[in-house]
Amino acid sequence: MAGPWDAVLRDEAALRQAAVVAVDAALLEGVLMRTDAEPNASEVVSYAPFTLLPSAVPRALFEQAYAVQRDFNLLVDAISRDKEFLERTLASTIKVDDFTARLFKIHQQVLEEGLAQSVFLGINRSDYMFDCGAGSLPALKQIEINTIAASFGGLASRTAAVHGRVLRVLGKPEEAARLLPNDPARGLAMGIAKAWELYGSPSAVVMFLVEEAQRNIFDQRCVENELWDRNIRVIRRRFRDVYEQGSLDGSRRLYVGGQEVAVVYYREGYNWEARLLLERSRAVKCPDIATQLAGTKKVQQELSCPGTLEKLLPGHAEAVKRIRATFAGLYSLDVGEEGDQIAATAIASPERFVLKPQREGGGNNLYGEELRQVLERIKDSPERTSYILMDKIEPQPAVNYLLRARSPLKASKCISELGIFGVYVRQGTELVLNEAAGHLLRTKAVEHADGGVAAGVAVLDTPYLV
Repeated sequence: MAGPWDAVLRDEAALRQAAVVAVDAALLEGVLMRTDAEPNASEVVSYAPFTLLPSAVPRALFEQAYAVQRDFNLLVDAISRDKEFLERTLASTIKVDDFTARLFKIHQQVLEEGLAQSVFLGINRSDYMFDCGAGSLPALKQIEINTIAASFGGLASRTAAVHGRVLRVLGKPEEAARLLPNDPARGLAMGIAKAWELYGSPSAVVMFLVEEAQRNIFDQRCVENELWDRNIRVIRRRFRDVYEQGSLDGSRRLYVGGQEVAVVYYREGYNWEARLLLERSRAVKCPDIATQLAGTKKVQQELSCPGTLEKLLPGHAEAVKRIRATFAGLYSLDVGEEGDQIAATAIASPERFVLKPQREGGGNNLYGEELRQVLERIKDSPERTSYILMDKIEPQPAVNYLLRARSPLKASKCISELGIFGVYVRQGTELVLNEAAGHLLRTKAVEHADGGVAAGVAVLDTPYLV
């Protein structure tokens, strides 16, 4: 099938000129990251990696992804409120996966003490690829849903302007005008602002809980700036700051360094003592621990079982149908005959599957020979229950140029992954906000099986609907 940029891709001189303009446009628009050498200083920065050309995305699948996002928001919220479902689903995983077990222990401790939190904020990103396997028409298939620290909403808000400039330089003004507006930063801030408002303390702050090395600070600053524009104070703290300076008063209000915190927005989440303090507090956590557990791979696999969606979303038959249409084949590796059979099938045909551990972020999945070796090693061990298997999605590659600092300009065969940001706010049992908040397109060379932008594999992109 002919692509929208076939003629452009034949003119290498024009592409080289456009690449120079593209890099300057990225710097002008603020598509920025700090450097590896100095991740905590902004004196010297670089552009975040991105494609030279926007990538073709089937319009029908793009619209389908947006249409189902509010359904996924409802589903994540329903899972987070269903203590029995989480307990049952994660029972085998927490026996063998220490990370999930620690999260689950905090979840149980908080429930036993009684929830102080009454306002709940969910910011998630549902990621998809366009499956062209078996020569069929492309189909939208979900890779995963990220319920904690779903990144690049800020930089994605600025990338379309860069690609618009590139297309104009290449003599494609009409195509440039067709690029969709996209502002996830505003959408994410809208959810945080609503949660802050419902918390009900105008002097309280929003706390971004950030990692030690902050290369991706500009992505976060985009959301921060939207909050400052609404006159909401934002502070940035690390887990060790919370551990050293955090406390709860008699009403379980959270104070960090003497400032009351209304909303905790996790950009990372892995100091256990500090995490328990935060979870016990009245502050709105994004996500609270139950919502983080809702995003585990084992929950994703359980959702694909017949009847599960119907139990979680009673009376939402159309939403269930829309959600189920996006599922790829997902398989449990729990101990038993069914798990034995699927493990044997994957060992015999590893090219058909992806082996996924219970971890957020890219770079953890296993493919091909590596998948086969790991499954051979753990096939008779309970350790296999810390993974799930998923059918491997087969997207159609397209040629593009991936622009990275200090890398030569060369054409690559690429595949893309579309993420839709979702935001919801619940007060008690009432859902007061439920929206799709924008999109993120990431593209990588076909030789890289796994990994995102932060992992240095994928680059930022803009969808060009076809």
